[in-house]
Amino acid sequence: MAASLPEYFFRVRENGAFVFRVDTENRQRRIDMDQIAAINIRNGEIKPHGGRALSDQDLAAIKSWMADRRAVLAARDIDDIKRAVDHLNLTAHWAQTKATDEQLEAVTDDLLLTMHDLRSVLVRKKADRLIKGQKDD
Repeated sequence: MAASLPEYFFRVRENGAFVFRVDTENRQRRIDMDQIAAINIRNGEIKPHGGRALSDQDLAAIKSWMADRRAVLAARDIDDIKRAVDHLNLTAHWAQTKATDEQLEAVTDDLLLTMHDLRSVLVRKKADRLIKGQKDD
């Protein structure tokens, strides 16, 4: 079992992780996890834990994990948006085929305001990209 364990364990938290060094080479043959750092994904900060100095190997492992984590979070963001598009399509179908007048009355204003806000943001961002594209040409 010890041979298959990673050298580091990252306990994910909302904006980063706590980093532990995994140790299985002890007399009791049990797994020890020693916290070595706390990291913040948003600002890239790496704080050594308990006044310790991180080795180059520690920093390389942490930076690699941070890059992988950012990629996972970015992919999740896109997936969430694609799910939202699907949900909007399902909502349109529900409104057209199944919703009662009372149900529509309960959600119409919120949906219209939300969609108006989203449309405004998307149109503005699209215009910004088009203007930027023309300047780059």
